[in-house]
Amino acid sequence: MCDIDGRLDTITRHPFRAKFHLRGRERAMVEMRGLTTIRTHARELIGKRLAPAEPYKDGRQTPYRGHPVFVAQHATATCCRTCLQRWHDIPKGRELTAGERAYVVDVIARWITRELERPSQRR
Repeated sequence: MCDIDGRLDTITRHPFRAKFHLRGRERAMVEMRGLTTIRTHARELIGKRLAPAEPYKDGRQTPYRGHPVFVAQHATATCCRTCLQRWHDIPKGRELTAGERAYVVDVIARWITRELERPSQRR
């Protein structure tokens, strides 16, 4: 977890990544359904949208809103294979391993947990 926190600290200093926060419906969804359910959603979304060697519409496959995992993916640079390579040293062009998938889900879940610790802001 220490390694993930350090990486998140670096990523969230980037101006584009720093704009993302859990607000409104996405925050309410996490609070209502719980982190365990959201982790399950993250595993499914990562498996379908990010794990293939050449994801469909790579670089544009992750919406900005609509689910807490989508917001977290942009905030943590786990939104596309290019960002995974640049920020997390996970190479493009091959399917993600089970360990890499678990790592991505852990990064997303840790960011969401950190966001829940922040005071809620209406917007």
